[in-house]
Amino acid sequence: MMFTDNPFAALTDLLPPLVMQAYIVLMTLAVVVGTLFDIVHKGSARYFFDNWRKSKGKGAKQLDGGEWVSLAVKTGLVDVLASGEFCNARRRVAHLLTMYGFVLYVITTAVMVFSYPTSATPTPGILPLLWWIGGLMVCLGGYWFWFFIRADVAAEGNSPFRIMRADLFILSLLGSVTLGLIWAFLQTRASSGANVLFGLYIIATTVLFASVPWSKFAHMFFKPAAAFEKRVSYANGTRSNLPGPADKPEQFGSAREQPRHY
Repeated sequence: MMFTDNPFAALTDLLPPLVMQAYIVLMTLAVVVGTLFDIVHKGSARYFFDNWRKSKGKGAKQLDGGEWVSLAVKTGLVDVLASGEFCNARRRVAHLLTMYGFVLYVITTAVMVFSYPTSATPTPGILPLLWWIGGLMVCLGGYWFWFFIRADVAAEGNSPFRIMRADLFILSLLGSVTLGLIWAFLQTRASSGANVLFGLYIIATTVLFASVPWSKFAHMFFKPAAAFEKRVSYANGTRSNLPGPADKPEQFGSAREQPRHY
């Protein structure tokens, strides 16, 4: 059955398992190196720590241990897990579908490639099923954003077909996942075009992970720390010069500008 077959196990006729495993390691390194380069090049880390020192030094109120823990928990639950930064409900739902779908898709890919690389080791049917669910969630959230939510740029006088560098992440993500799902479908049908789709899938995936310094991929790693700093600065009275915590709309909600891109 298509949804319970490990598509990567069938690659052994084309590539040794070690090749795909090495590829995943290289893409992981590309994300790490790209994120570090992005933080250093744009000065994000320096800005964050400078602002953090100012918040701690000028705060009118000293926070105790319980308050620090409470702020950390709120940051994790609201800003990270619930994407509280998005005031627009449609944008938040699209983001959550894409985010959780991507996490599920990546984790199951790694597990299948490393733990069940060949058909000699039967893959539990739940893994390919979760892989498909994750990929379809990415497509649902991503295409919803691109065709129905992002279209609001027309209200700014810009063409809805305008593509900017900020769109690199979402476009490469959609390209990678879409091609991956099509390849998996053709793989189960033993189609002659499966190898071609696999090649396109690898190209799109490489663009996704190797373009971290030029896309918004790195933001997902830095944003939790920035969100925590905002909450601390609001709690101790210094107030960050960035938008405030997502659960205090009375302080900032009406003044926030909705983000235009992922």
